[in-house]
Amino acid sequence: MEFLGMDFRCAIGSLRDGQFPEKDCLLPLISKLLGYCIVAASTTVKLPQILKILKHRSVAGLSLVGFELEVVGYTIALAYCLHNGLPFSAYGELAFLLIQAIILVAIIYYFSQPIPAVTWIRPLIYCAVAPTVLAGQIDPVLFEALYASQHAIFLFARIPQILKNFSNKSTGQLSFLTCLMNFAGSMVRVFTSMQEKAPTSVIMGSAIGVMAHGTILSQILIYQKQEAKKEKKEK
Repeated sequence: MEFLGMDFRCAIGSLRDGQFPEKDCLLPLISKLLGYCIVAASTTVKLPQILKILKHRSVAGLSLVGFELEVVGYTIALAYCLHNGLPFSAYGELAFLLIQAIILVAIIYYFSQPIPAVTWIRPLIYCAVAPTVLAGQIDPVLFEALYASQHAIFLFARIPQILKNFSNKSTGQLSFLTCLMNFAGSMVRVFTSMQEKAPTSVIMGSAIGVMAHGTILSQILIYQKQEAKKEKKEK
């Protein structure tokens, strides 16, 4: 009995015999289920952030460069997984995250007017290069180099936001729910990538995501508590 690449025969057979499924039978199944859960959750993971910006009509405290680098990182990661034949459950969320990240950057641009003309060079370069990367029409060695660099890209995408939060002693319009889902997704993705026997570089990317998202999440918790205390004192 198979469904979406998940083999339930082993688990069902053990349960029929009144036994708990063996570790080697259960872990791959859990990995697949969690993988598809991440893909499903990823369809709305950035929605709270988008809605928060639209509600307040403000992008205060948000790092534009950080969100732009996110788009670049998702593009490279998605292209690499597509052209290395990884199962959809191991990378499917990247497609939905990329779409939402592009929408998010567009909204930040809109509420950041006026934007210097030189800033528009970045999205123009992306629009020119991204289709080639996603189509895999680049040298395999360069492709590997790009994928290796995307870990650094994701890390540097978080650093400007982390530094901005630290400098402002506030997380501005950052969405707690989006950051929480990003952190949880990265945690689960480490497990599923290991179970799917993904390349070490893929696992490392997820681990970096755990650390970066965890740092931002902790900043939101710390600074929101500080802001709440200040409000109480003022009252």
